[in-house]
Amino acid sequence: MRPRLSGAVGVAVVLLLASCRSEQPAPPEREPEEEPERIAVLRPTDVPEGSSGSLVATLDGEVVTCRGWGEADHATGAAAGCDTVFDIGSVSKQFTAAAVVKLQEQGRLRVADPLSRFLDGVPDDKRAITVEHLLTHTAGLVEALGDDYEPLSRDALVAGALAAPLRSRPGAHHHYSNLGYSLLAVVVEEASGLGYEEYLARELLAPAGMTDTGYVLPEWDAADVAVEYDARGRPQGRPYDHPWAADGPYWNLRGNGGLLSTARDLGRWLLALDGDEVLSERAKEELFRPRVLEEPGGETRYAYGWVVADTPLGTIDWHNGGNGWAYAELARLPERGAGLFWVTNQQRSAAGGWALDRLRPSLTQRVAQRLVQAP
Repeated sequence: MRPRLSGAVGVAVVLLLASCRSEQPAPPEREPEEEPERIAVLRPTDVPEGSSGSLVATLDGEVVTCRGWGEADHATGAAAGCDTVFDIGSVSKQFTAAAVVKLQEQGRLRVADPLSRFLDGVPDDKRAITVEHLLTHTAGLVEALGDDYEPLSRDALVAGALAAPLRSRPGAHHHYSNLGYSLLAVVVEEASGLGYEEYLARELLAPAGMTDTGYVLPEWDAADVAVEYDARGRPQGRPYDHPWAADGPYWNLRGNGGLLSTARDLGRWLLALDGDEVLSERAKEELFRPRVLEEPGGETRYAYGWVVADTPLGTIDWHNGGNGWAYAELARLPERGAGLFWVTNQQRSAAGGWALDRLRPSLTQRVAQRLVQAP
């Protein structure tokens, strides 16, 4: 689930940039391998005492810092690092969207295709829904069919989606829908003939050099994965400690969220988006083209799995995600050659009076300012 956020935040980041410029931990037998920090973009005063997470920043085709802060596991005292595995929440949606545009480039689908091309028994009220409607949250679907961790199969999700009443006529309004992105995961499977995660791994993650991203990776040990905490600091377990199928989360979370990854891997993704190893320029134009207003009269538009804010001073491509415990955000400033991903395993603290998602504009702006001021 992606927390709602005012479009003014994206604009503020772009304004700031313009004015400034006019751990998956290593195995126990060896030390964690952190990227050398070329620019001190994260400082102790940037995050509240007691918080924890990881951050990676890229600039001009290079990773300039990749590091963690605080603890990935309070019980063991394990430090969060560049290779600590976190739940990246709805940041996952951009991978689903990238898979769709890749499939279109491969000639296996068109975003104009109706949902009925991939699913049988689509009722009359949903026969006008297209793949693009799902990508832009304009299909009129409800947000979800239940809790993220409800043990819902693919068949049950499809049946529930086809039976649920629409919130609005397809194409008429933007209604953020996790369900829509789960249906896109079904579309990816039907169009590719592969499992959703298998297609991502083969066509997106491997070409980007991402070795620690997915739903289930056999080499992960529990010590690699951050424990999540509620506002009182009580452990909520690791993502797969909740109801979880053998091959990843159940279908209320599949395709729309729940991917596990590291700061190091998200740095590789940011760099891949600046190149052509994974997606062609044409595919990236499709991915990032702003299409529908998120809110009437608002300042942000939804693209395919990304929120885009355009101003006279520049563009920011952005998405976040959270579940009340973990929170993640990824942003790229293509005109500045800069990118940033950060994630935390404790989104807020009642005792400390802080909430990292609310402090996010401050953290993001400070990091962005240091990036664009770098020599």
